[in-house]
Amino acid sequence: MRIVIDYTPAVHQGAGIGRHTRGLVGALAPLTAGHDVTLLVFGAPAGRPVTAPPGLAVRTVPLSNRWLTVGWHRLGIPLPVELLSGGADLYHASDFVLPPLRQARGLLTVHDLSFITTPECADAGLRAYLSRVVPRSVARADHILADSQSTRRDLIDLLGVAPARVTVVYPGVEARFQPQHDPATLHQVRARYGLGDQPFILGVGTLEPRKNWPALIQAWTLLRQTSRLPHRLVIAGGKGWMVEEIFQAAQASPLAHDICFTGFVADADLPALYAAADLFAFPARYEGFGIPVIEAMACGTPVVCADNSSLPEAAGDAALLVNCDDIQALAAAMGRLIGESALRARLRAAGLAQAARFTWDAAAAALWQTYQQADHGA
Repeated sequence: MRIVIDYTPAVHQGAGIGRHTRGLVGALAPLTAGHDVTLLVFGAPAGRPVTAPPGLAVRTVPLSNRWLTVGWHRLGIPLPVELLSGGADLYHASDFVLPPLRQARGLLTVHDLSFITTPECADAGLRAYLSRVVPRSVARADHILADSQSTRRDLIDLLGVAPARVTVVYPGVEARFQPQHDPATLHQVRARYGLGDQPFILGVGTLEPRKNWPALIQAWTLLRQTSRLPHRLVIAGGKGWMVEEIFQAAQASPLAHDICFTGFVADADLPALYAAADLFAFPARYEGFGIPVIEAMACGTPVVCADNSSLPEAAGDAALLVNCDDIQALAAAMGRLIGESALRARLRAAGLAQAARFTWDAAAAALWQTYQQADHGA
């Protein structure tokens, strides 16, 4: 079987879908012996070779993904991707959009439908583009992969996809996400991001409206004002879009001096950052899965998160779940986790067990089974 996987997000995106693609393809590589697997990269970075997992080939296309997107999906140029990839029996589009195909069977990963479910949280241009292109890609795909049962239901309910056409492949947690006990390592990550010695509550994710950071800022402020807790609030993530409201909420807090925006955090620093926090808070309005929740759990950090979309799937019974818009409930849940040692210990143990359910090896096995079924026309 000749398989081509769009590896572009893994090369060009440090977080989110990029990390997802790297983790999944890395675990998939050992399963593909005897098959011809090519990782296709659009707009390869100049002067920096693309490294593939052992056994997989890389093919780079000098045209950027943006220009190909314009040609394929705005101008309607019917250039089959096989002409760029060198031929394929199966083409896996890893990031929402399926390019024109000649003969290959097309698999499409749809990570979420946030541009439909929470349109007010999306950049207007991106929302318009996805609203036009994703439904067409979904209709053309031979099979669709979703990150959660929640996203699978959205595909069925919102885009009318037949249930048999959608398979859930849960993301995984890398083995390096585990409890960190070395004081020097924890001190170094605190120093690197200017966190000082105070205890802190942590949120991780891109600065954009769907993550609902203003609600976390307000809840943390309320918690600090109604308790004697000294915890700072640390929000770790690069700038996305529509960030003004987030920074305005921080500036409006009377405790603004104790809010830290770290910016993008290097992958290597994330385990220690999670482990250094007293708790992890994730009040997102909608998530296709919510990898930060299980990463925090894998590092032994108790979790408070929203009760919507896929987050109950990720959290299981190992977190406190709250309505993402209920500021008082979020503040109370954080206060309970800090103040009740027995609850904190129970959720820490439950979180480690919950996170262990999600591995990239399991994800790769599910993906490989889907590839085989698609190759046989199932």
